[in-house]
Amino acid sequence: MRDRHNVRGLLALPAVGGLGALLAWGFSGMPPFGSFHGFYGQLLNAIALPQRHTTNVVTAIVFDYRGFDTMGEEFILFAAVVGVVILMRGDNEQPTMLQRTDRVHSDAIRFFGVTMIGVGVLVGLWLAAFGLVTPGGGFQGGVAIASGIVVLFLSIGYPAWSKLAREEALDPFEGIGAGTYVAVGLAALISGAPFLHNLLGPGTPGTLWSGGSMAIINWGVAMEVAAANLLLYSEFLQRYLGPKE
Repeated sequence: MRDRHNVRGLLALPAVGGLGALLAWGFSGMPPFGSFHGFYGQLLNAIALPQRHTTNVVTAIVFDYRGFDTMGEEFILFAAVVGVVILMRGDNEQPTMLQRTDRVHSDAIRFFGVTMIGVGVLVGLWLAAFGLVTPGGGFQGGVAIASGIVVLFLSIGYPAWSKLAREEALDPFEGIGAGTYVAVGLAALISGAPFLHNLLGPGTPGTLWSGGSMAIINWGVAMEVAAANLLLYSEFLQRYLGPKE
C-alpha cells in the first residue's frame, strides 16, 4: 500500500509542477497592485441608473445586462440540487443513524431560537425586496431565508423541522422559482421584444417599483434559492436523523 502511494506521489509531481509554473506565469503578467482598468464597470456605473432606474448597479448587471448568463447560473444550482436529491433518494443502503441528541431542553434556547427564525426570515425578505435599491437581491435573500428557517431545527429539533420543511412542499417552490425566470424571458419574446426585455418599464428609482420586470425575476430567484437550500437541508437531515422506513 505504501509503494502504491509513493508511485501516485511521483506521478503527481509533474502535473503539480506544471500547474505551479502555469500559475506563476499567470501572476507574472498581472498589473501592479492598486491599478484598475475596468472600463466596463465604470461605464455601467454611469448608465445603469438612467437606463434601468436601479440604484443597485450589480442587480442591473445580473438581471438585465447579462441576464441570460444569470439564468444559466440559476439552472446550474437547480440541476445540482436535483442531482444530489436523486442520489440520496436512490441510495438503497441504509445510512448509519446518529444517536438522537437533537432534542433541545433549554427553554431559553428554544425561545431565542424561535425569535431568531422570524428575524432571519425577515432579513432575507428585506434583502430580496430591496435588491434593486440597495446591496442584496434574490440570491442573497434566498440564502438568508433558508438560513432563518434552519434555525428551527437548531433550536427545537428534528421533529418540528420535518413538519415544516417537507419535500412535497419544497419541490414546487423550487420549480416555480426557476420557471419564473424563463417565463419572463418568453413573455418578452412573445411580445416581439428580445429575450428578457423589460416589458413593465423601468419604474421609479429608489423604490420597490424600480427595475420593472427585473423585480419579478428577482423574487423568482429568491424563491428558487431558498427552496433549493431547504431541500438540501431536508434531504441530509432526513438521511442522518430521520426514522428508517
